[in-house]
This record gives sequence, structure tokens and C-alpha cells, in this order.
Amino acid sequence: MSVASDVPLLAVEAIGKNFGGVAAVSGLSMTVKAGSVAGVMGPNGAGKTTLVNLISGLLPSDTGTIRFGGVEIQRSAAYDIASQGIARTYQNVRLFSGMTVLEQVMAGCYLRRGASLWASFLGLPKARAARKAVELHAYELLERVQLGRQAHLLAETLSYGEQRRVEIARALGTGPRLLLLDEPTAGMNVQESNEIGSLVHSLRDGGLTVLMVEHNVRLVKEFCDHVTVMNFGRLLAHGTPADCMAHPDVQAAYFGNTADADRIRALR
Repeated sequence: MSVASDVPLLAVEAIGKNFGGVAAVSGLSMTVKAGSVAGVMGPNGAGKTTLVNLISGLLPSDTGTIRFGGVEIQRSAAYDIASQGIARTYQNVRLFSGMTVLEQVMAGCYLRRGASLWASFLGLPKARAARKAVELHAYELLERVQLGRQAHLLAETLSYGEQRRVEIARALGTGPRLLLLDEPTAGMNVQESNEIGSLVHSLRDGGLTVLMVEHNVRLVKEFCDHVTVMNFGRLLAHGTPADCMAHPDVQAAYFGNTADADRIRALR
């Protein structure tokens, strides 16, 4: 059951980003309510990942404002935005080479605590107690994503779907209020996608706000409270999944062929 608030945790207002003469995002506005799961959809090249990069501070915006918890963040550095409570994953799996699953998640936990990961590994006295607390919390997060048994395996030995969950656990280790997921189910089979969807739901039910870029129509309809649909960097539609998927401009731009249109109608 959703615990979404009427107060937006994230408010994007007329945001814009150009690369040379190309507008990757143009005058886009959207809000994400606290305690909700929000989806971002659109064809390839619509500007979805650029939007996530703007929110997370990986890219500076050219125009517009982004407010998180009422505070403008569009001019903040990525590490400042992370410290304010925004964590993210990426389209491609990004794990540290040669580190165990547990160590991957501990790295995120150390970012939250502001402690030195390397001081802990060196066994410096003041870091020992912190390391124990971080290790315990990392274990708890791995249990949350159903990877507790894999804690001491090298992360690169896990399946693709499991590596995605390691990334999510690591992001959770930073203690975010908003979690950005960039195509978290890309390349997954139905079972793996459902597991990610169920995990996202459980995170929302625990009070976390989630914004995810997602191409899987069924997953968006089942797990997202509201959706923003983009095309050519602009807003096409914003609302419930059912309303957005019924929008003629969305069907024309995103579900352009007959087979996809029939699939959308079947989901209503």
C-alpha cells in the first residue's frame, strides 16, 4: 500500500539541457511525491537518462530549477546531492572489481557515515567499531535484497540480475530519501524483472521514494504510482500509468506499431 504524501519531494521546473545544438531535455516539468514510485518512460533518445543525470548532479542544467525537499539543487555537485539524500544506479552495471558483495555494499554505507573505507581496511583503532557497525548494516541491506547468502562471493561471479540488486543495496547504504534507478530491469527475464518490481514496492512501503526509468510497460503499470512520458526531451504526458498509456501522443511516439498498441490496450 502506498504511503505517498501530497507534498512533492522532488520538483523539476522547466529544466533544460543542450548538447551543442541538440536539446536533450527541453522545458520539462514534473513532480515526485514523497513515498511514491514514479516512472519515466519514452522512446530511445527521449532524454530520460539525461533527466536522471540532471537530478543526480552528474550533469549541470542549462535552464530551470530542481528542488529536493524544497531546496534548489540544480547547481550542486553530485556528491553534495548524494549527501542530501539522493542515490542512484546506472544503465550499465557499475561494481568495483575484485570486491565481495558485502564490500560493495559497505562502500555505500561508508559514504553515509562519512568514515574512511581505507582506514577501516587498514585496521586503524578509531575505525574498527565503525567497520563492525557498517558491516552489520551492509548484511541487513543484502538480506533486504535477498543476497545475504552471497555476501562473501566476488560480485563479478553473480548473475546479471543479482549484480543489479547489489547495486541497489549499495545505493541504499547511503541512506537516501530518493532512489533513482536507470533501467533497472534492462536485459532481465520476466522472473528477474518481477523480483526488481517487488523489491521497489517493498522499498516504497518502507517509506522510500523511487524514481525509475523503465521500458517494461507491464512493470510500470503494476508497480508505478504515476508516470512521466518523454519524447525528444519534452514532456508528453504525466499521470497514472493507465492514463498515460491511453494518451494518443504516447501511443504514437512510444508504442508506434500495431503489436505494441494491442499490448497496451490489453493492459488497461
